[in-house]
Amino acid sequence: MRRLAERTPAHRDRHVDLLRAIAIAAVVVGHWLVVYVSYDGRPQGGSALEVVPWTRPLTWLFQVMPVFFLVGGYANAASLTAHRARGGDATCWTLRRTDRLIRPTTVLLAVLTAAALLAGALGVDPGLVATAMWVAGIPLWFLVAYVAVVALTPLTHALHRRYGLAVPIALVVLVGLGDAARLALRVPAAGQGNFLFGWLAVHQLGFAWQDGRLPARPGVGVPLAFSGLAALVALTVLGPYPVSMVGIAGETVQNTSPPTLALLALAATQAGLALAFHGPAGRWLRRPRSWTVVVAINSVIMTLFLWHMTAVVLGALALYPTGLLPSPPPGTPAWLLLRLPWLVVLALILGVLVMVFGPVERRAGPSPGPGATAGVTAGVLTVLGVAGVVAGLLTLAVTGPRGHTLSGLPIVALIVYFAGAGILRLIRWRHRAPARPR
Repeated sequence: MRRLAERTPAHRDRHVDLLRAIAIAAVVVGHWLVVYVSYDGRPQGGSALEVVPWTRPLTWLFQVMPVFFLVGGYANAASLTAHRARGGDATCWTLRRTDRLIRPTTVLLAVLTAAALLAGALGVDPGLVATAMWVAGIPLWFLVAYVAVVALTPLTHALHRRYGLAVPIALVVLVGLGDAARLALRVPAAGQGNFLFGWLAVHQLGFAWQDGRLPARPGVGVPLAFSGLAALVALTVLGPYPVSMVGIAGETVQNTSPPTLALLALAATQAGLALAFHGPAGRWLRRPRSWTVVVAINSVIMTLFLWHMTAVVLGALALYPTGLLPSPPPGTPAWLLLRLPWLVVLALILGVLVMVFGPVERRAGPSPGPGATAGVTAGVLTVLGVAGVVAGLLTLAVTGPRGHTLSGLPIVALIVYFAGAGILRLIRWRHRAPARPR
């Protein structure tokens, strides 16, 4: 990692990598903190947000997925621009860009399926297996949106080059219309497009940051942050949106399912802070030790995210049935104190999982070369492959634990996902970069 950090190009914006690392770390720690587990003959649990109302405002700090989409937009714009400058086409760029997302996800699903089948063969309660698989698969919610946004980048970046900041503004308007249809007209299905419009809007801000239309300086970031925060307070404290930026079972309106104007206000606040602190963060990251840590985290960023809820499953099975960790009611002083050993154990488990599966993410696969081009057939197959991956992930994400089969996961969804991932893998292999001469 130290040698890799030393080879960082001078033009790389290190602040983007820092924000990505902070975002994933906050998501992991936030999920671990909010989970509560009890044991009464079998492990049970839920979200502390549902039973401890005072924790809900804390989601303003831990809901940082907008930051990930913001820096994703910056990185995707920079990558696509460089790829096109070398003569590459959209198909090969999409194949290269989705590889690091799909490769570790495929391993996760393969391991979870094998573990569920083994548990079933050993006679473990199918309901417990299904619940464990559902908890471990919670990160797939994020991937559904992000894979779709990445695949649409060649189109959305073209719109950005032509219309600039008008694109995210239009997307925010669409999100507002979807919210109005749900809240005022009581048409729940009308807001489903916000799953795409909301995250695309944040992703487009990353485009604007990358090409300078949204400059990274305090004069731009501070007003944006204050405006976003004011809107967030107005929409939640005074308006119709819940305070929690994480979905709570039973609530009529949830700010993430689908994304609402309140979540976009939080995104504007976070984007403003990111722009305002760009200079100090960049100077701090010139220190070798600080930058090496950021490089190390980013080298396994998807592995950390994908496996952190599997660590929760393993930690709950190790600590609670054995009596090693008591299970006081969530929100009590004893429960709060026990969050520390809970976090330590989960961090150790995740560390082992990263050691085992991290190399899958870091391993360079047979992806197309930087300036490679593909034909129409490869383009059509790439679209079909991405569609299969997204459809499979979406089905896995929306299927609750009761909808799972003996394998612990929906069979049709797995077939669709693996078929899509297999198509993309085959195309990458056929258009892989030629080996460098020794």
